[in-house]
Amino acid sequence: MLKKMLVVAAMTAISTSVLAVDANLVAQSIPLKDGSTVYIFKDGKMAMENKHGSTVRMKQGEVMETKDGKKILMHGDEVYRLENLLHKDHRGG
Repeated sequence: MLKKMLVVAAMTAISTSVLAVDANLVAQSIPLKDGSTVYIFKDGKMAMENKHGSTVRMKQGEVMETKDGKKILMHGDEVYRLENLLHKDHRGG
């Protein structure tokens, strides 16, 4: 129950605009205290980008702290999904 409440709180938190990620696939991006950003996809699953722009593996249920001090829990680990979105224009051919 607490996990669901934290995810709902994360979804309603004020977020920054999604700069490098297709906004049609991402419901929200939330800046974290450590400079990372967590992306919440429209299906509720999440992925994280570190402050250097690389995707980061997260464990299910891992607690993250937002810039404004709220705590959210990781739901899913959509590393490859975020990786594809962040680097979709950088593929060779």
